[in-house]
Amino acid sequence: MTAQMTERQLKVNGIDMHIAEQGTGPLVILCHGWPELSYSWRHQLPAIAAAGFHAVAPDMRGYGQTSAPKDIGEYTIFHITGDIIALVAALGETQATIIGHDWGAPIAWHCAMFRPDIFTAVVGLSVPPSPRGPARPLGMMRKMGLERFYWIYFQEPGVAEAEFEADPVMTFRKLFYPRASEALRGTGGGLNLKPGEGFLSLVQPADQMPDWLTEDHIRRFATTFRRTGFRGGLNWYRNIDRNWDLTAPWQGAVISQPALFIAGTHDAVIRGVIGERALPQIERMLPNIKGKVLIEGAGHWVQQERPAEVNAAIVGFLQANAK
Repeated sequence: MTAQMTERQLKVNGIDMHIAEQGTGPLVILCHGWPELSYSWRHQLPAIAAAGFHAVAPDMRGYGQTSAPKDIGEYTIFHITGDIIALVAALGETQATIIGHDWGAPIAWHCAMFRPDIFTAVVGLSVPPSPRGPARPLGMMRKMGLERFYWIYFQEPGVAEAEFEADPVMTFRKLFYPRASEALRGTGGGLNLKPGEGFLSLVQPADQMPDWLTEDHIRRFATTFRRTGFRGGLNWYRNIDRNWDLTAPWQGAVISQPALFIAGTHDAVIRGVIGERALPQIERMLPNIKGKVLIEGAGHWVQQERPAEVNAAIVGFLQANAK
């Protein structure tokens, strides 16, 4: 019988990190994205534990019950991957498989790229690995005519916070709208905002929650973000150009470990400007890729929306490749 999920706080990389964990065996760390929590992996923790692994999902830096430093500069790719590297050590391990969804996917890809000695296998959901471009990303977006791309909208401190924090319940009802990904695909390059409008103007709230999401789930996210605000997660976006500067030594680097990519076919990320650039190059970035699992009809929140298929893909990959 698999042990129940437990939660605790750890001192990690100079911050307090909250984790949910379940099971024993080889370590598997699951990194959530924006704007989510360790709770987003509620379907994966028991499945991975039942397969004979120690599944650990942290509230990432800036989220939930984990520390949220005030300085925007403390949310770089080095800080966040450093948190996960330190988490492995805090759990008494030297190696792990790393899994990430949304913003957690770039964290997983970079953990694998920076420290292949620690992260022996990697899974990314929704966001494929992108080769480091020739110039700072936000400037490239502007040159492409994407002045209202959501990354740029998120740059000014306080603006997006005010929009999302005005009514957190409505924010999550809109973000988790079952066909939000399809609506967002029509926004010009994917997620390009209209002048004078905010991010949430792109979608309308669902009249009825989908089967995979209840009002209780919405309230859980909303209650947490009402307490913490959205600043921590938005600060990840405010380091996009700084991350490009910091990762110059890895120009042209690839991820050689066994890798798996999972996404929904209706995900705005893979249908938009990010995915259109990165998906065709995924085999070059991941020369040891073991599979691309595209789940028909699934949207962006794929591990919550279609847990059975996601769990089957992850567990199969772990059983074949985890050490």
